[in-house]
Amino acid sequence: MARDRFTPEYDPACGDAPLTAARQDIVIGRWQGLRDLLWATGADWTLRGHRVRLLAQACAGSSTAESWLAAEPGSGDALVLRAATETTRAFNLAITAGRGAPIDRDRVDGAVLACLRATDACPEDPTPWVSLISVARLYPSGVRRRELARWWDELHRRDPYSTEGHLQVLHYYSARWHGTHGLMYDFARDAAGAAPPGCPLPVLVQYARVEEYRYVLDGAHGMRGAVGVGRHWDHDGAVNDVRRTWERWVRVRPDGEVAPTELRDLNQLAHAACLAGTPEVAADVLRLLGRRATRTPWSYTGDPTRQLVKWREELGVRG
Repeated sequence: MARDRFTPEYDPACGDAPLTAARQDIVIGRWQGLRDLLWATGADWTLRGHRVRLLAQACAGSSTAESWLAAEPGSGDALVLRAATETTRAFNLAITAGRGAPIDRDRVDGAVLACLRATDACPEDPTPWVSLISVARLYPSGVRRRELARWWDELHRRDPYSTEGHLQVLHYYSARWHGTHGLMYDFARDAAGAAPPGCPLPVLVQYARVEEYRYVLDGAHGMRGAVGVGRHWDHDGAVNDVRRTWERWVRVRPDGEVAPTELRDLNQLAHAACLAGTPEVAADVLRLLGRRATRTPWSYTGDPTRQLVKWREELGVRG
């Protein structure tokens, strides 16, 4: 019998079946499924943030979020989704224009106002504060330090271990945006050090390493053989960071299937572990993931499927 060849599964909903159904509603312009999904999610802030982020990506090219808000103008959930959708649209426009192009100030200001309106409508929800910190990156000089600190305090008070919230601050502090490599790594390591065992925040250091790599590639016009990239993934510090994240997060996380909210973070760690030359960590995380994968960060270092197949074969990972 021929061996079952491994093929990664790239599910845009990360294995979240109710989210998949809601995203299908967006395709046909039906907003009621989005309302029902976010109502059922309740105050599980990690899951809510995950669902709002992925719904916003799907809503950005349609008028579904606006249709919901027009039908239920007092809905806090509709306002939160609209804020995330406007944030996504602002980023999509900036990406289309290209780095260094003038921003659409009206679009960015509109997204900020949508976020602030959502914070008023849902005062206990950290999600619109995540969107607000995210869109702040698009201002050419960022936002005033005091303003960013206030937004961060509001988010941290509502959800002190929000991986997505920390990730947006990390991006803001990166050299690609409004900070430096040192500031970004300091933030990532401080957050990791304050996280309780089993919390995914230590993986922020792996996100930071990807951010630094992308910055170098931007300067080298995408040439992966650029000077400074050679030992980027496997120097002693990178190796120690991978092992530390595994020890503090994966090794002590509760047993069970990978939650949709964990999928992106585990792929970050798997990618870093493979490139760092830590086979024991890489095999453990790849085994945990099974066929479930995300295209990033693998796409930054080559073809995602080829890399996943290659590493699983080299490490003897089955299943």
